Amino acid sequence: MKTLRTITIALLATTASFAQETQQDSTSIETLEEVLVQSVRVKADSPITHSNLSAEEITKRNLGQDIPILLNYLPSVVTTSDAGAGVGYTYIRVRGSDASRINVTLNGIPFNDAESQGTFFVNLPDFASSVQSLQLQRGVGTSTNGSGAFGASLNMLTDAVSEKAYGEISNSFGSYNTRRHSVKFSTGLLNDHFEISGRLSNIQSDGYVDRASSDLQSYFLQGAFKDDNTLVKAIVFGGREETYQAYNGIDAETLATDRTFNPSGLYTDQNGNIQFYDNEVDNYAQDHYQLLWNQRYNNNWSSNVALNYTYGRGYFEQYKEDEDFETYGFEPIVIGETTINTTDLVRRRWLDNDFYALNANVNYKDAEFDISTGLFYSQYNGDHYGEVIWAQFAGGSEIRDRYYFGTGDKSEFTVFGKGTYRINKQWSVFGDLQGRFVGYETLGTTSDLIELNDTMTYNFFNPKAGASFQLNKGNQFYASYGRANREPRRSDFEQDIFTAETLDDFELGWRFGSPKVSVNSNLFYMNYQNQLVLTGALDDVGQPLRETSGKSYRLGVEIDANIAILDKLSVSPNFALSSNKNQDFIFSRDGELVNLGSTNLAFSPEIVVGNIIAYSPINNLEVSFLTKFVGEQFMGNLDSELSRLDSFFTNDLNINYTLEKIPFVREIVFQGLVNNIFNVEYVNNGYFFTFDDDFSNPGTITTVEGAGFFPQATINFLVGATVKF
Repeated sequence: MKTLRTITIALLATTASFAQETQQDSTSIETLEEVLVQSVRVKADSPITHSNLSAEEITKRNLGQDIPILLNYLPSVVTTSDAGAGVGYTYIRVRGSDASRINVTLNGIPFNDAESQGTFFVNLPDFASSVQSLQLQRGVGTSTNGSGAFGASLNMLTDAVSEKAYGEISNSFGSYNTRRHSVKFSTGLLNDHFEISGRLSNIQSDGYVDRASSDLQSYFLQGAFKDDNTLVKAIVFGGREETYQAYNGIDAETLATDRTFNPSGLYTDQNGNIQFYDNEVDNYAQDHYQLLWNQRYNNNWSSNVALNYTYGRGYFEQYKEDEDFETYGFEPIVIGETTINTTDLVRRRWLDNDFYALNANVNYKDAEFDISTGLFYSQYNGDHYGEVIWAQFAGGSEIRDRYYFGTGDKSEFTVFGKGTYRINKQWSVFGDLQGRFVGYETLGTTSDLIELNDTMTYNFFNPKAGASFQLNKGNQFYASYGRANREPRRSDFEQDIFTAETLDDFELGWRFGSPKVSVNSNLFYMNYQNQLVLTGALDDVGQPLRETSGKSYRLGVEIDANIAILDKLSVSPNFALSSNKNQDFIFSRDGELVNLGSTNLAFSPEIVVGNIIAYSPINNLEVSFLTKFVGEQFMGNLDSELSRLDSFFTNDLNINYTLEKIPFVREIVFQGLVNNIFNVEYVNNGYFFTFDDDFSNPGTITTVEGAGFFPQATINFLVGATVKF
């Protein structure tokens, strides 16, 4: 392992490289790996607010927790986990925007589900072990592929071609019977041109929450051809997950008395005893096939072409009590004078989908210009259907009968052109024009047996512009404007919401870089029209519901820094302070429309703070103390006290030690991670709902409120070792 001084300087070079980059010849040749993502990434000195993470930084805490958890200490990021310990279903919010509003790409190909627009990293367990680098752009960012970035965009680049052969075996174990086993290899360059590499992983955990278990498998296989000007990759990766559901949460009373209780799968047997169905699981598999061709023609021209096919399929299984025959198409059973028309049953709700994508772009670069233009096309076809696999009574039914069936077909065509013009050594300007054209058609019925037959088209124009000013070697200032539009998702259509959203994002930043200190700071103002805000409520499969808020905004400041205090000691603090408001928010209360005025946007804390203190007392040993504070937030848009989530303050301890000069192996890396080291009982997620009660007092309507909470794990640990050959 490098000494902390070397790591710190490398990190400072990453965050402050704008200072050096402007001194270099702009015609310097990018690596072919960088060409792969140049259409969706930005340079260090661009007028776009962003953070980068390298594989080395990711690996330090990669012991089986999912990608959102590994990003927890980036600015304005808040993460959570259904099971409470970071394995299984995990979620990320950036600047208060949930994962369905964060554009995610893998090698430039969209990862967001086309219909729900969500990002389900549980389908790619241990994917972080195959990531070379990632970039998180906050705000609108630059043009990307897939649904518009309304809070952030995250693009990941998978493993680079390795010139040398290697092998790795990783094992880790921890609290809640969590374990991760992974093998990884590369042949190195064969005949100086060909490489085959891959990874197999298995992660299992019982979860902090009762029965919130996870059984996850994943794979990554890459074949590559490389010469001085050509890189061709054929990549196959994917995963399969089986997780016991924990999305129901618990009420405040249960939180106080039994915070690990999980109501999922609960039913009452014939003797009146409470039981839990043992297979209340989500079972889903997803496979990705990518063919990537990067070509450099000379020092100025390069291109990238990518083909993708993704196949996803799986189901959510539920035990349901006293269900009506009519819902499932069963015929009433008449026995004498008795008619049976309800039954206990087990059902599966299926998703079966195909996603095809083509991405092509070309780049020209010289001392003054850096210009990219390209196009993207995708086609998504999804089937939604339900089956009853067991029923106590099932009149007139046949095996594999479908009680509902619906389709969703979505096409997208995007064309863009963007470039940077370096006016002189101090000034550069950036422009980005994107046209995005979306067609979406639904047919059939929903799981609630509601007809959903809609055909919609959306045509979006998304301009962006910015300028950077290099005052001197250590100080740079930038300003940018970006517009994004995005279409509603399938669940919005089910609520008769068809209006697109619009975001105008203004960013103003200052970057400072020196050999021992780097600082990134920015102001942002995000102005929304028809923003589809989270109501706080969940549907019957745990997905958030939304409503149109009209006018709303986010206004804030973000600061992050890296400071080398001593050769062996560094700190990396970040701070975000924001105001996130609905304007003239209208709500139906007690049967009447009420203007609530300015209210807080749901799940948008005003303050988010993180810090990492890293200390290397001896060579090859690094000890890091990680801190996260998230201010109070509301789970709805009504500023209801019932929907308030308290602030929380957690701390983790991370240890990495590398043992070298060992017979038969290159090195052994030992890792330890203690999460929530001070054993804080906290909640970072939940739900809030309202409904109109017109039964308690006939003739009147009373709005009733309710809330649920997702408790996170108290002190827990993970330890592991990686043997490298």
